[in-house]
Amino acid sequence: MRIVVALGGNALLRRGERPDAAVQQADVDRVATALAALAHDHELVITHGNGPQIGLLAMESATDPALSAPYPLPLLGAQTQGMIGSLLARTLHDALPGRRIAALITHTLVRADDPALDRPTKFVGQVYGEDVARALARHRRWSMARDGEGWRRVVPSPAPERILETDTIHDLLGAGALVICAGGGGVPVTADRDTGALTGVEAVIDKDLTAALLAEDLKADFLLVLTDVPYVYEGYGSPDQRPVLDATPAELRRVGLPDGSMGPKAEAAARFVAHTGALAAIGALDAAYEIVHGRSGTLVRPDLTGG
Repeated sequence: MRIVVALGGNALLRRGERPDAAVQQADVDRVATALAALAHDHELVITHGNGPQIGLLAMESATDPALSAPYPLPLLGAQTQGMIGSLLARTLHDALPGRRIAALITHTLVRADDPALDRPTKFVGQVYGEDVARALARHRRWSMARDGEGWRRVVPSPAPERILETDTIHDLLGAGALVICAGGGGVPVTADRDTGALTGVEAVIDKDLTAALLAEDLKADFLLVLTDVPYVYEGYGSPDQRPVLDATPAELRRVGLPDGSMGPKAEAAARFVAHTGALAAIGALDAAYEIVHGRSGTLVRPDLTGG
C-alpha cells in the first residue's frame, strides 16, 4: 500500500521545547520509531511541517548584523527542508537498514493572484507574550495573531496548485526509495506565463493541503495525517468534547474545526478522500501503525451512498 504521511511541525519540535539541534534530533528519533513498522510493510512518502523551524530561521535572519536584509521566506523554507530532511533521512537510514532513503527539495506552484497572499493566517515561529508580540509587529513589521494563550507570527498561506517534482518523486518510489519531500508544503513559487521562470513567494504553504495534493497525484492508497492528539474531537476543550471515530468528507467538514489547528488537517483528509475514493486518517504520531490498521485515530472514508 502506498501511504503519504503528513507530519506536523510540532512533531519535530514540540510546543514549549527549546529549538536546539539535540532536541529536534530526539524528536526525530521518536518519529522514526513510529514510522519504521509501517515502512517495513508499505511504500511511504513522508511530508512534514516547518512552522517552528522557519520561524526560528526568520528571527535569526532578521537580527543578523551581517545581512543587509533578512532572507526571504522561500529560501528559509528550502533551508528547513534540507535540515529536517537530513535529520529524517539519517535516522530512518539507521532504523531501516538496507532501505533507500531520499530527501528531496520540493517546490510548489501557487497562483500569483491568490487572495490568501494578502491575508496572513499561517502560524510560524515560537509563542510570545503580548508585549513582545506588539514590539515585533512594530519593529519587524510582522503580522501577529493570538495562538492559545500567547501570540505568534502569521504569514500568507496560498493554496497549492501543483508540486513541481511529482514525476521525480514517482521515479524514486519506482526505484524502491522511501521519499521525504514537500517539507513545509514545498517552497512556494509562481511561474511566468511566457517563459515559465520560477519566482519565490513570501509565504508558507499549509503542508497538509500539499500532502493531500501530492497523495492524489501519486495515486496513494492512504493519507495519514499525524499530530499530537489521538482523534479529531467535536467540541474540543469543552465539557461535551467527544472523539470523531470515523466520518465522510461532508460529515468531517460539518464538525466546524478551527482554522489555526485541526481545520486544515481535516480539510486535507476530506479533500483527498472526496477526490480519490481512497482512505485518510488523522491521529497521534505514536499510534501511526495502529491508525493504518484501524485501531486508533479518526478514519475518513468515502460516502458510498452518494448523499
